[in-house]
Amino acid sequence: MIDKSIVEKLANEWLADKDYFLVDVTVNEDDRIVVEIDHAEGVWIEDCVELSRFIESRLSREEEDYELEVGSAGLGQPFKVLQQYVNHVGHEVDVLTADGRKLHGVLASADENGFTLTVKVKRRAEGEKRPRWVDETLALRYDEVKYTKYSISFK
Repeated sequence: MIDKSIVEKLANEWLADKDYFLVDVTVNEDDRIVVEIDHAEGVWIEDCVELSRFIESRLSREEEDYELEVGSAGLGQPFKVLQQYVNHVGHEVDVLTADGRKLHGVLASADENGFTLTVKVKRRAEGEKRPRWVDETLALRYDEVKYTKYSISFK
């Protein structure tokens, strides 16, 4: 079986002087290798092909046969690395918390400890008869979240 760390090292070597970043590498028991990359402005197919050729040129099919797939992390897929959170600050996201709450809001900030989400909630101010929508900022740690995804809207 091909060692995942070798593939990660090769991918990071190719990515070193580029604005892309590595999201994930998986290697299953059948030596199917999947490399996911991302970029703040999207991933170009030509770059996926170039990375694929780079990895293939450094792995020997004579030692072990493998299947290699290089692609984008995917717009509707959950975030896997901090850089995805950072790239989406200011954008709408959907969050499923570990306790099952579904949240929709604007990703306000992100760092290695967690992220903040600005959500709309109905609150009735003192002395008012009707509640109104107000912004509320929630601080979340990554271990409190099952997933965070970029919110795709067709409005």
